[in-house]
Amino acid sequence: MQTRLLERFLRYVAVPSQSDPQQTSVPTTMGQRQLAELLQEDLSKLGLIDLEISEFSVLTGRLPANIAKDIPAVGFVAHLDTVNVNLSPVVKPKLVRDYDGNDICLNGEQGIYLRVSEHPELLKYKGQDIVFSDGTSVLGADNKAAIANLLVALEILTTDKEREHGDIYVAFVPDEECGLRGAKKMDFSKFPVAFAYTIDCCELGEIVYETFNAGNAVIKIKGVSAHPMSAKGVMVNPILAAMDFADLFDRSQTPECTEGQEGYIWVKGIQGNQSEATVNLDIRDHDKEKYEERKQTILTNVEKIKALYPRASFSCEINDTYGNIADAVTGDNRKCIDYIYTAMAELGIEPKTIAMRGGTDGSYISTQGILTPNYFTGGHNFHSNCEFLPLPALEKSCQMTLKLIELIAKG
Repeated sequence: MQTRLLERFLRYVAVPSQSDPQQTSVPTTMGQRQLAELLQEDLSKLGLIDLEISEFSVLTGRLPANIAKDIPAVGFVAHLDTVNVNLSPVVKPKLVRDYDGNDICLNGEQGIYLRVSEHPELLKYKGQDIVFSDGTSVLGADNKAAIANLLVALEILTTDKEREHGDIYVAFVPDEECGLRGAKKMDFSKFPVAFAYTIDCCELGEIVYETFNAGNAVIKIKGVSAHPMSAKGVMVNPILAAMDFADLFDRSQTPECTEGQEGYIWVKGIQGNQSEATVNLDIRDHDKEKYEERKQTILTNVEKIKALYPRASFSCEINDTYGNIADAVTGDNRKCIDYIYTAMAELGIEPKTIAMRGGTDGSYISTQGILTPNYFTGGHNFHSNCEFLPLPALEKSCQMTLKLIELIAKG
């Protein structure tokens, strides 16, 4: 299985599909459309039907049930994009066979190393085959490890007729890294499932069904410009107003000062000139009530800054980005989470349940009435050039997919 997974993974990372948060279209880059078209071709060869790529490059399809038994339809979701962190969009993967436990030279020409002293998690995978990037890009295991997982699982299901399954729907969505934009463009009439799973990030054994509630705020400030020779008592500097606004927030409630289930408000950017300035904030909290309180804190601070700068003008727009998966869990739909723990027990995988300090496509899909928890791909160090993917962990992830389908078929 590892060989097939590696072949698929290398096939898909060869397509540059880095998203671009500066763009407003969906998809934000055409590489994602190219990858969707490649996957449509591959899925068609495996016998999936109802394959369709929407105008937003959301690819959906179905593997029909091979038994008459009434089995709930299940969905699997992976995203097409790799993250844009100012690294090269072109991935040059590097396979290290039988890792020896020493530092890894990712790029000799540029002197880029992955050092065990900085990444001791490497030692867990001594003796294993591991895929790295060449240090000039992310690896793209987020989320092409999941894409490889699903394609190999579907290949096994279509060739091994002994494996019984109900209807299996797949959705490959763009721009997950840009605020789950692709998931928000899904046509759920083409994804009529009882529940679904995302396979995204996380090392071997990690399970996520609790994510942040997430939103953003944009505060726009218009000052009063004047020439310095006559500025006294006239000029209102919007950049200084923006800085004073940022100072109103509790410095202990920021990403660098919080962990676990602690939320935060992140002053993510300040841009400005002599006439106007913009402050961008991210709002995060696992607790819905506290999340709403953080939004109110922003509004309160806007009023405070208005009082400090009465001759400036201020506007504030707050938008919700995604919700906490846990808020969608009920006694009636929790079984899809229970399947994950049962699958891990049968596969001998130690479960590691985490409250993710982020979100998945399932964070949005779950708000649409389809509970969508997440399980691991097996990779490490996403969103950096230190990203790596141990092949045995990816194999376990694919085994999880097959085991979940098996359990669902048994009822």
